[in-house]
Amino acid sequence: MQELSKSQLARLAIREFKIITDSLAIRGFYRPSGRLGKALEGCLRDLSPEIYGSMNDPRVVEIKGLEYVIDRLPQGIEQATKIILTDEDQFDETPFMAIEPLRRRRISYRISDRELCFIVSRGISEVYDIVTHMAFLNIEARKIHRRMLDDYGNPRMEWKALERVVNQKNDLTVTELDSAIWNLSIILGRPYHETREAYDSLEKNRRESQSNNGLFSLIYNLGWRIENEHRSKDDTLVIYFTPSLMKIIGHHRYGKIWASHIKERLFDLGLSSRPLHIVSANLHSVVNLFYGYAAVTGAEKSAGDKDLYGFLCGLRHKKDEIIALAQSHGLVSLPDRSGANTDCQIIDTALLDTVDLHPDLGFDLSREKNERPVILVMDYAFGAQAFELMENLLKPWSSNSETSLLHVGSISIMGKAGILTGETGDIMLATAHVCEGTSDNYIVENDLAVEDFNGELAVYTGPMATVLGTSLQNRDVLEMFQKDWRAVGLEMEGGHYQKAISAAIIKGFIPSNTRTLYAYYASDNPLKTGNTLAAGPMGDEGVKPTYLITKVILEKIMADFK
Repeated sequence: MQELSKSQLARLAIREFKIITDSLAIRGFYRPSGRLGKALEGCLRDLSPEIYGSMNDPRVVEIKGLEYVIDRLPQGIEQATKIILTDEDQFDETPFMAIEPLRRRRISYRISDRELCFIVSRGISEVYDIVTHMAFLNIEARKIHRRMLDDYGNPRMEWKALERVVNQKNDLTVTELDSAIWNLSIILGRPYHETREAYDSLEKNRRESQSNNGLFSLIYNLGWRIENEHRSKDDTLVIYFTPSLMKIIGHHRYGKIWASHIKERLFDLGLSSRPLHIVSANLHSVVNLFYGYAAVTGAEKSAGDKDLYGFLCGLRHKKDEIIALAQSHGLVSLPDRSGANTDCQIIDTALLDTVDLHPDLGFDLSREKNERPVILVMDYAFGAQAFELMENLLKPWSSNSETSLLHVGSISIMGKAGILTGETGDIMLATAHVCEGTSDNYIVENDLAVEDFNGELAVYTGPMATVLGTSLQNRDVLEMFQKDWRAVGLEMEGGHYQKAISAAIIKGFIPSNTRTLYAYYASDNPLKTGNTLAAGPMGDEGVKPTYLITKVILEKIMADFK
């Protein structure tokens, strides 16, 4: 029997994880501590994702991975023993509290201290994301539980100290806090400074956004959840998938409503006959480039003349002023009402004539106003949701028994991705998208080139790997993408966007010469230890690549690609 390579074994683990998850969703429920839950954990252990670091080391708790997961799951997840995944949001007139994680646009509802309901509106990628995080959380919870009791089944001294801290009502003194973190570091098997960093990070998020219950509570309740499962089967964690959830995946219920609202607004505004340029990006970079310079005066404007990117970095405290000015000069905000969790903006560039643009921006405003582009900015999709949204957006619009096509001039996809060949903050331009786990591979006719960026940052061109999830990758798989496919990076949406664009061209919804622009900035390098997404957000390091990509895209759109 032929021996499989490490990358083949890793890809087999990803495939098995996907198949098990799909079958569990059809089955309707599973217990993370049960047979199928342990099968998922086995796949995750075999894969050993880079983002989960020391997950497979039984001696230590993977604290950076815990931070990453907790920022993407609802507050109180460590206490839950019943989790329901559904597509139906029927909580508008109920007493149940809505919760949104710090770093994921997903809504959950707290039914009780022990029960949470996730509203899954972003497709199958969101299901994989949640299940992956729960599998990892259960692995770490069992590690914590093993450190909870001594050889005689009694609570260890350090655990008793943790329990006192969790139950203490008053704030800890500096000395008490240092002692508590030291005790916790013994439980976690981590150095004091690593435990301190995790505590400070989670505590900051807890105080500012109420996104978690703090590190002490997290560790304590994860340990006790496993102990309670051992004591009573009634306290075993169960994850349910409602029947309605599987019916909507692949049927694009949310995407149809989302796209319908956008096209209806374009027609109401009288913009449907104008050239439309779709940009998938964050909702601040385009607005800030168009309107940020005009929204400031005096010394701030003078400083902006010297350093465009430093100036843009300082606009965070000017959001209200920028939006107010923008709304009187062509910006129409479209908050999502469909449940797709993807907000949009419409920008009518015919109303930019009186806007004071930054001198470094080469925007062509010479065309007649009725020929100037209309820009639709759509917030980032999540994984396979990208196909659902783009497919429905590019379909013809039916109104008053008439069917009309949008006049799509270009589609730009910009975002962050993991880089395989360079450093954090570098730029990647896609020449193809290679979809993990399928035969869907797409060559990209990318209208962006290295020379467009004038050497301001390092730019790499090559295929991009569109993966099932950032938490389902390890070094062997990434090196396979890099070596066999010559991939320069990995992301989750590009291939799905490209599939929808290709389908729209084949169906005649958009011209075959529709311009496509794909650019990503490197938010992490998963092949470098300590430089994965679990290391935390980029901060100011991401400002220049984000705005440089946005600037190049907008200059091409405004020049009509001449």
